[in-house]
Amino acid sequence: MQKLWGPNDVAEFFGVPVGTVYQWRTRGTGPTGKRVGKHVRYRPEDVEAWFDAQPEGVI
Repeated sequence: MQKLWGPNDVAEFFGVPVGTVYQWRTRGTGPTGKRVGKHVRYRPEDVEAWFDAQPEGVI
């Protein structure tokens, strides 16, 4: 199993501010994350799959 990513890792992957990742989560438009205790974690393959599913120019 790969290491899970936090919001900072997702932001770094996309080259966006971490606030953008939180906005995506709040709006339900970003990659699927899951709570682990009080933290949100993302599977890297889910983040990549979400990115690949986005139409051109959306992100």
